[in-house]
Order: sequence, then structure tokens, then C-alpha cells
Amino acid sequence: MDIATLALVHAILEERGIRRAAKATGRPVASVSAALKRFEATIAVPLVRRERGNLVPTLEAQSRMADLAAANQAILSLQSHRSGENPDATASISLTALERFVTVARSGSIRGASKITGTGQPQLTRQMTDLERHLGYALLVRTPSGITCTAEGLKVIPIAESLLEIWRRLSRASGDRFRREAATWRFGSVMPLGPESEIARMLAALTAKWHRARPRQPLFVSSTTADELIAGLKNRRFDVVLLDLETFPTEFEGRLISRTPLALAGHPSLFAKHGDDIGGLLQSNPIAVPSLKSGLRQQAAHFIEATLTEQERNRLTLTEVDSIPVILNLVMDHGYLSVLPESSAARVRNAPAMRRLGPGYMQSLSLAWQKNALSRQVAEAMLAMMLAEQIHATALGSD
Repeated sequence: MDIATLALVHAILEERGIRRAAKATGRPVASVSAALKRFEATIAVPLVRRERGNLVPTLEAQSRMADLAAANQAILSLQSHRSGENPDATASISLTALERFVTVARSGSIRGASKITGTGQPQLTRQMTDLERHLGYALLVRTPSGITCTAEGLKVIPIAESLLEIWRRLSRASGDRFRREAATWRFGSVMPLGPESEIARMLAALTAKWHRARPRQPLFVSSTTADELIAGLKNRRFDVVLLDLETFPTEFEGRLISRTPLALAGHPSLFAKHGDDIGGLLQSNPIAVPSLKSGLRQQAAHFIEATLTEQERNRLTLTEVDSIPVILNLVMDHGYLSVLPESSAARVRNAPAMRRLGPGYMQSLSLAWQKNALSRQVAEAMLAMMLAEQIHATALGSD
């Protein structure tokens, strides 16, 4: 890890955006974006999520903000003695170089520090020279009797030690998290329609069978939207994901599990009033839909575009709700319409009236995983557990 990365990540979280951080720090957008990816990869924790075009710090990021702010202040202190044309630019000085400087300063010789760090004397000498060049001022004075610190070097020692301690806290937290979760398999799924839905049944079967079959390998199951699941698979927050999409990024392996018809759902009185006039029905009532991050919303959008003109679509009242139980409540009790999986919605108590959309509108369920032999083996085991009691049912359709 280097101090430029720490400073840029702090700027991203403070400014709530990569472009804003780039403008504030005077660094290229690509460099700022790369710093965030580098930091997240190093600590194995996602720090931001995208929300309405903005970057929002995750809870993990918020818990690290105090340390990142303290690190940024320490970095500013390191630069306070710099001179040159661009004194505000943070050099890419590694924390390892700072740690070795502290060792050299406290041991009083390159030879002694070389033995402590296990680094060759020529390499360590070059590293100290490079560190001074990047900082823009001298740290050490070489004498026949050994090495002493300059006035600036003495000031740098506690700053460097503070930075190293901050990084130890950040990396230790990540290390502890990794140790806690190293044996845990993380399964992500799109949100079930309800307790009777096929997805809910599959997840319950997987959880129960997994813990019986692999008691020493904990299973963590979480539900969110398709976009978040794909992002989680990319940054390895999830090992295997269940998506409501027929296709997924080619960087993953996967398998289509099922396809089930979609239906327009609403209170029976709404269908009685409008009969076969689906266009009039859509324009006369509010429509509850998940966000565009979900495969279900994408299918609903295709149906609306095929049914209504652009002018008619502009008059629609769409309400985004990333909670299927809330959408069901809006449909059954508050006069809303929605597009839902027909078979799962039919199992709900006081099920809404439904009109099947047609053969072109289906909810697909796919299992996806990382391209490696272990992930493939685990995914296949999970799939067998999920479908063991309902292979015939899922062949026709699922949630």
C-alpha cells in the first residue's frame, strides 16, 4: 500500500465521487478510480456503492473513515516540508519504505537495518534515497560512524509510525474479517416473492441441506438485486449467485435453472373495470416495480414499451420499490398494478388477479459462479441441494 492511494481513497469518500475527487486532488480520473480498486482489492472490502449516479460509502467504509481521515492528515504532515512546482501532489510512497526508514533511523545504520528487515544493503540504500527524493527533503545524514536523522527526519518518524499503525488497524480489520469468513461460502440471491415462492423454498432447502452436509463450512445467504449480485460476484463478496436473468457476464460460468411466465397483477376490480383494455388499465392505475437493477423490472419495462406509445408511457405513474412484499401489499390493498411471476404470485394468500403477459415475457433464474474448478464444484452441490425436492416443478417454472 502507498500513501497516494490512501489519500485518494479518502478524497473519494469525502467528495462522494471519483470525478469530484479527481478535481479536488488534481489527479486524472483513471488514477483515482484505480486507487479505489487497488484499495478495495487489498482489504477485500467494498467501500462504495452506486446510488442514483452518486457513490455512497458502504457501512464498511464508514467504519474506516476516521482512520482514513487520520491517515490523510499524516500524509499532509509528511508533505508540509516539500518544495517544488507541485507541492500538493501526493507521491506514491509505499508504507514499506516508510517502515524501513523508521528501522534505519532507530538502528542507526544501514547494515543494522538490513539485518532486521532481511533486505540487502544496496537495495535498502536505494530505497532510502528514493524516499527522500519523493518527499522532497533529506531524512538521513550519512557519517563514518553511522546514520543520524535530519531535523525533518526526526519529525517524520512519529508521522510514519502513526501511518503504519493506522494501516495495521485497517488491514487487521480486513484480516480478522477474512479469517472469520474464510471458511464461509457466500450465496447471493434475488429477492423471493414471499415465503411460499419457489426462490424462498430453494433457499430454505439449500440452507438446511448445506448445514447438514457441511457443518464445518458455514453458509451465508443474502438477497439483493441482480446488479448488486453481479457486482458482488466480481469483487468476491459472493461465491455463487442466483440471478433473475437468462444471461450474465461472460467472465462467469453459470446455468439457466428455469423460466416462468410473467403476469400483470392487480386487484380483481381493476380487471373487471377495464376488461381487455390493457393499455387503459396501465394508464389508469399506478404501477409498482423494482428498480432497474432487477431482471424483473427489465421484463416489466419491455412489456410497457411494447404495449404503450412513448406519449402514453410518459403519463404513467411508476413507483420503484426494491421489496417484493411491499409491492404485493400495494397491489392487493392499494390499487397498484405490477408485473410478477405468475406461479409464485398465485401461491400468495389473497392472491391478486393476474393476466399472463405472453410467451415473450418470462422470469428466468440462473445460477452463476467464478470460473474455477472449486467454485464450479460448490455451485453444482448447491444446485443439487436447492432442486432435490422439486426437480420436476422447476423444469416447468419457478419464482
